[in-house]
Amino acid sequence: MSGIDLAQLTAIDVHTHAEVSSKGQASLDDELHAASSTYFKVEGNRKPTLEETAAYYRERRMAAVVFTVDAESATGTEPVPNEEVAEAAYANPDVLIPFASIDPFRGRAGIRQARRLVEEYGVRGFKFHPSIQGFFPNDRMAYGLYEVIEETGAVALFHTGQTGIGAGVPGGGGIRLKYSNPMHVDDVAADFPHLKIILAHPSFPWQDEALAVATHKPGVHIDLSGWSPKYFPQQLVQYANTLLKDKVLFGSDYPVLTPDRWLADFAKLPIKDEVRPKILKENAARLLGLADAGS
Repeated sequence: MSGIDLAQLTAIDVHTHAEVSSKGQASLDDELHAASSTYFKVEGNRKPTLEETAAYYRERRMAAVVFTVDAESATGTEPVPNEEVAEAAYANPDVLIPFASIDPFRGRAGIRQARRLVEEYGVRGFKFHPSIQGFFPNDRMAYGLYEVIEETGAVALFHTGQTGIGAGVPGGGGIRLKYSNPMHVDDVAADFPHLKIILAHPSFPWQDEALAVATHKPGVHIDLSGWSPKYFPQQLVQYANTLLKDKVLFGSDYPVLTPDRWLADFAKLPIKDEVRPKILKENAARLLGLADAGS
């Protein structure tokens, strides 16, 4: 599907953001953007272009899943166009893997767009951010999108747990954490048994719920993005080493958290030697349907 040479990669980062379009349009308003930068103690370039992101990962011999977040109905801010993300991946097939994001409130138009993005643009998955988009993942409103994602073999990636977006802003910028309890995704996994799902982030304060869902539902995986590994809950490390060793994925949350910082802290965790390559590359390669997943 791409020019990715797995044998040459050190890792696959399954969680990176396209935060600015080629026209300079940001995917968050200035207040939310500034607050999240403070929350994550962001250093360096917070708004890399897609070409800069590609160069950054190429330099590190990594591939990156990249996406925007479409929450226009809730925020009033247009996302970075999905087509632009896909075109950047097409231009950099050795390092970028395109995901898309569609606001569930777009209804039938969003469903048609999802199919077109997979069939015409090669999109490999879809990012949902329930807290920002303002919906429960098990709301039937979104089921038409899930049907397309399942049918096409794409991946559904859900933000779970607390979010740095809106943190510290009065009222949290209106963003409600309740939508991102991973138990709501359990319903989706039950209703769409062949849907490939990623629960993004250590799911504070619902880490045990995330581990339960991923252990119980074969199609559910967990990415480790958005937190420095030195802050991972003990039970997450335990499950990553054992029951979920084939279902846990490296993700950084670039550009708010860099893979350099993440990997430096990950190296200090008591992860088994035979599990590390699974988390860093092999599990993602298999989930994303890349050839020779064990190479």
